[in-house]
Amino acid sequence: MKIFAKIRFYYSALVISTVVSVMIVLLNLFPKKKDRILHYWNKVMLRLMGANVEVVGQPDERAQLYLMNHQGIVDIITLEALLDKNLRWIAKKELFEVPWFGKLLSSGEMISVDREDRRGLIKLMKDVKESLEVMHRPVAIFPEGTRSKDQKLLPFKEGAKFIAEKFGLIVQPVVILGSKSVVNEHEKTSVGGDLKVIYLPSIDVSKAPESWYDDLHRQMQAIIDAQLGDHAIER
Repeated sequence: MKIFAKIRFYYSALVISTVVSVMIVLLNLFPKKKDRILHYWNKVMLRLMGANVEVVGQPDERAQLYLMNHQGIVDIITLEALLDKNLRWIAKKELFEVPWFGKLLSSGEMISVDREDRRGLIKLMKDVKESLEVMHRPVAIFPEGTRSKDQKLLPFKEGAKFIAEKFGLIVQPVVILGSKSVVNEHEKTSVGGDLKVIYLPSIDVSKAPESWYDDLHRQMQAIIDAQLGDHAIER
């Protein structure tokens, strides 16, 4: 079983690298169709990896900022596949330097953040403002800041909260479950299984209580724990 999981992992890695190469070419050939290209080819990736997606709840069409828990690249693939939106992901600068994937981020005009630069927050604010007001693209970020290895959410970084409150955004929280069964990048395994995506009620930050960010962390953790206890679905 473990050998099969390893073989399946490398098959999934081949699928991802191949489709990413296709997307890079298409994004550069057809820059005005970025949303369609990303939406379609991420759906293709999920199909080729044998991942089925169960969706609970409805995304808010007004959403300007998407906040999700994070355990791996499948989280990004899944949201891109589900949402017919031209999302603009916020990612650390180092990811833009990774072969292939970094080129995809650049070709998709995603937002780069240099955590070592004190001016990084100023640049981030400018990029988010441009995304919302000029490019008319909603922004997506993982508030944990990095990947968690277990069921517990890491503390949320203040960046996402600052962005939401600075611009008074409508936030769409999303809980993604099962992504590590599809591709576990830490253990280099893949056992398949279903993904579950839960859209939580959106939050109009301009009208939300001061505790909205901490409340959201607790709410998302409670859902993750309940899904594991009631349905044996890991995040």
